[in-house]
Amino acid sequence: MIQVQGLGKSFHQRPAVRDLSFVAQDGAITGLLGANGAGKTTTLRMIAGVLEPESGSIVIDGVAAHGDALAQQRRLGALLDHTGIYSRLTVRENLQYFGRLRSMPPQLLAERVESVLSVLGLQSIAGRRTAGFSQGERMKTALGRAILHAPRNLLLDEPTNGLDVPTVRSLRNLLRRLRDAGTCIVFSSHVLDEVRALCDQVVILGNGSRIAQGSPADICAQTGTASLEDAFIELTSEHSSC
Repeated sequence: MIQVQGLGKSFHQRPAVRDLSFVAQDGAITGLLGANGAGKTTTLRMIAGVLEPESGSIVIDGVAAHGDALAQQRRLGALLDHTGIYSRLTVRENLQYFGRLRSMPPQLLAERVESVLSVLGLQSIAGRRTAGFSQGERMKTALGRAILHAPRNLLLDEPTNGLDVPTVRSLRNLLRRLRDAGTCIVFSSHVLDEVRALCDQVVILGNGSRIAQGSPADICAQTGTASLEDAFIELTSEHSSC
């Protein structure tokens, strides 16, 4: 479980996240929904320990993060972008390398690498260097890196960007399986179809602040709208006019 309370962060004296609070439960997919610049990526980077908050607190599985980024990251798997995949290494070598960085025992690492290759359908390209990979192949490799150590909490930033329809469907199915196994999943998106298809809870952000939270049905009921798209437009329009 991930608990965020009063989170704040500014860049060049311009607030990116303002007094943001929400809870992401185990065994559920929580979506951060907002337009570009709403604060989604900054929020995920703070939870992942990549950025340090200026205010507020982050608690992961009951343990508060107090500036110890490494301890924070041990409780998480994160796909914040597709960088960090080494082009001169094969898919399998990339996974092995990141597993060793996490000090995974050799036998467990070998088992987890083969399991992740199977789950993500990467066996056929496991021996290929990642240079020249498609967006989907790079995403799958990066996702494999994120889930290799079987984290109880998973952060995904716009994970379907640039992916084709079969790859998006495969990713959705994987996230549902991880959720059903009890994983706490938080992902950001500005694609309403993705949020509607996957999320148990939605946190709508505008200008770095939370403007609504609940299930897609709850948010529609709160706004008296028939669709999440209508609710999103109404909520963000109201917020931008304040």
